[in-house]
Amino acid sequence: MKVILDIKDDKAPFIMEVLKNLKDVKTKPLTSYKAEVLEGVQEAIDEVRLIRQGKLKGISAKDLLDEL
Repeated sequence: MKVILDIKDDKAPFIMEVLKNLKDVKTKPLTSYKAEVLEGVQEAIDEVRLIRQGKLKGISAKDLLDEL
């Protein structure tokens, strides 16, 4: 299982040290760019989910192309 944690910068070294000491846990910090991309993708997925549930109105492909 993979888990993403959002840790305050001042607490990160301590938490990372604790995680590294667990034999069944592997850690790999994300760069700030990758974290931003991941957050953007997650927001897009959430938006699509809301559109499919009818809780948010989407725009048609034609309207999207007209905006370009």
